[in-house]
Amino acid sequence: MAESGKPRVGIVGAGTMGGGIALVAAAAGHSVVLHDADAGALAAARGRIEQALARRAARGRLTVEEAERIGSRIGTAAGLADLEGAGVVIEAVAERLEVKREVLRAVERVAERDALLATNTSSLSIAGIGAGLSDPGRFLGMHFFNPAPAMELVEVVPALTTRPETVRRAVTLARAWGKTPVVAKDTPGFIVNRIARPFYGEALRILDEGIADAATVDWAMKEFGGFRMGPFELMDLIGNDVNFTVTETMFHAFYGEPRYRPSITQKRMVEAGRLGRKSGIGFYDYREGAVRPRPSGDEELGRRIFRRILVMLVNEAADAVFWGVTTPEEADLAMTKGVNYPKGLLRWGDEIGPAAVLDELDRLRADYGEERYRASPLLRRAVREGTTLTEAGMRGKRGGSC
Repeated sequence: MAESGKPRVGIVGAGTMGGGIALVAAAAGHSVVLHDADAGALAAARGRIEQALARRAARGRLTVEEAERIGSRIGTAAGLADLEGAGVVIEAVAERLEVKREVLRAVERVAERDALLATNTSSLSIAGIGAGLSDPGRFLGMHFFNPAPAMELVEVVPALTTRPETVRRAVTLARAWGKTPVVAKDTPGFIVNRIARPFYGEALRILDEGIADAATVDWAMKEFGGFRMGPFELMDLIGNDVNFTVTETMFHAFYGEPRYRPSITQKRMVEAGRLGRKSGIGFYDYREGAVRPRPSGDEELGRRIFRRILVMLVNEAADAVFWGVTTPEEADLAMTKGVNYPKGLLRWGDEIGPAAVLDELDRLRADYGEERYRASPLLRRAVREGTTLTEAGMRGKRGGSC
């Protein structure tokens, strides 16, 4: 039974994300209807939800009775008509613009007139998805991270047509569900996928240049940076096909921005079917009997690798703030809560010192002659004014030239 006063929630799309969001909403006391036209997908989602609740109960995170109550709040439906009367509907279908548009137009016809409508896209234009709605003012992006029940961050992304009240409702809802919302500008990659690109891209560049192998790069980022996983381990976990597609999408969406240029090496991995864990082999071999390669253990090399990737990440975070994608505070919050970085990148840059970050980027730009390594105007402002990146970012919000 839903808790009193909480709106009925409709979730469209019973994949990993849709099922995860349904579980989040039900755990927060809402009555949930999970819809998918594929009966097999609905059955699979129900099975995953039941298994997840059973694991929580076995670990003592829920009582058996609580797990049963949460599970009882989630119903499944093969028809969109069963979403009638929903006060919140979140779409989590395939990442294809026309599919999402069509689904949301159909949802609009059955949901309550003042229902909050959201898409869980990680890369598509929110304005583009909502363009076919009769009332796009009640529509925005709510990007949950996988796995949705465990990950704290939700990127709330208003389109140009989204009403301010809709943003407030989405932020309030995310907080009520135990999440940490950050508001992002409707630009490719939003906050996290944009800022995180050098974690993968610069690691691939180091591999392509023959500076170090995948095992050594991963070791360096964990040993000297404190990251939970190295770039190549994470690409294998995400799936090289998924990771490559996000990078390629951003590269084209930003009209060939060199910082997001995809790697030919990763493209060949995808073409060869070396997708990572899900295919059994990627940058590492996960098949039975495979031996994990050992890193070089060269401390000086490891520190150089780590430093090179870190300054690119700091620069990307600074640039996202400079272009108004997010605030300094939320840029750091997004990376620690969304992808478990050990520190916020602006804070990290301030610890190193903005001048040291700028020197490293200028050296890379001089060595390679590529705009890939150009420094953000926000970084240059911080160095020129002798302030921190965070202070420079906040000052920029109040106006002033670079």
